Amino acid sequence: MKYFRLLVLGNGISAYGSYLNMVALNVFVYDATGSALAAGLFMAVRLATSVVSGWISGRLVSVHDRKRLMVGADLCQAVALLSLLLAPDGVRPGLLYVLAVVTGGCSTLSQVALRSSIPEIVGAEHRVRANGLLVTGRSLAMIAGFASSGLVVAQLGYSAAFALDAATFLVSATVLFLLPVRTRAADDPADGGPRAAGSGPARWTVRVLLGTAPLLMAMIAVRAVDGLGSSSHNVALPLYSSSLDPDHPATFISQFWATWAIGNIVAQQVIGRVTRKAGRTPGERAFALGAIVMSAGFIVVFSGLPTVPAVIAALVAGAADGFTETVYVSRLQSAPDEQRGRLFGLSASAENTGFGLGMLVSGALLERFSPLAVVAAFHGLAIVLCAALLLLLTLRRRRTPAPRADGPDGPAGPDRSAVTEGHGR
Repeated sequence: MKYFRLLVLGNGISAYGSYLNMVALNVFVYDATGSALAAGLFMAVRLATSVVSGWISGRLVSVHDRKRLMVGADLCQAVALLSLLLAPDGVRPGLLYVLAVVTGGCSTLSQVALRSSIPEIVGAEHRVRANGLLVTGRSLAMIAGFASSGLVVAQLGYSAAFALDAATFLVSATVLFLLPVRTRAADDPADGGPRAAGSGPARWTVRVLLGTAPLLMAMIAVRAVDGLGSSSHNVALPLYSSSLDPDHPATFISQFWATWAIGNIVAQQVIGRVTRKAGRTPGERAFALGAIVMSAGFIVVFSGLPTVPAVIAALVAGAADGFTETVYVSRLQSAPDEQRGRLFGLSASAENTGFGLGMLVSGALLERFSPLAVVAAFHGLAIVLCAALLLLLTLRRRRTPAPRADGPDGPAGPDRSAVTEGHGR
């Protein structure tokens, strides 16, 4: 953990630029083209690139130096933004879609590489704490990015917003480049050591993952459905906020995201302390229960409650969201290093696919149904899938005999739970 806080700082700075970029670019696309279709196409291209990049990123981080990949991803995004900034006005509309591809692909690559590297950077025993710090940094960056984006664009203009965004990626790349951290297992060829025969990245196909780590694949499926739920409340929130206060539609949105972020940050403090006290990492059961609480909280937010109960529900949803993400990422990180990159690449593709599909479907459904109905349908599906995962875990536990204390796999024997049973390392 010696250098990790500096890495969190750099990652948080680039995350701030990403959230600022998310608002500024979407508004700029509409202003530059005067077309809502063009703005929607820009978002679609970025999401589609993120989905494809998940598959490619899994391969890349399995065979190449992850630190160099993260530095390169940040530099590519900075160059793309500076190119847009320096381009003539007539060229900018065409460059926007190039920028969508670059930012969508590079942000996914950077995320997959970083998540895959955490156990090697801080040690497997500290991965929950490290993931909590990263989530906390991104939550604070989200608050700052969304809160300042309107002011930066309104007061300084798009050029200043793009320049600031590019600078955040340059800072992140510099911090990563200077930090003396190892991002791969010591026996990995990309880190100068040998790898066991037959354990190369080509071995870890989806079919093999289904056979070797079925519970991890089930968790990834839950995250994909969670993406559907997340898209529903993101799309429904402006409509619901406008119905609450037509004169000030942004009020409830601001309250919602600020409270969600506070809950997210609080959850990281709690899970870190609980994990240190218990001496073990929460597994699939905790993940499923947390996801159920999260989805139920988002449904309650849209149920028409007064402001105070609704904000409390958002706080609970944010806390459960932060808890679930940390448990999920930490659980995938318990897999062997050569398997980890493919898992996180597959996870990124699944989550982005769920979110993108949910944006399209929920937007269409909101034309006919209320925000509560749409959010309840999507998050309800996630609750059902989580309940099925809990049932599967219960049946699996009943069928699995308890280890004999005097056997080779007893308390003194090797820990095989990292991949098969979800109790971490």
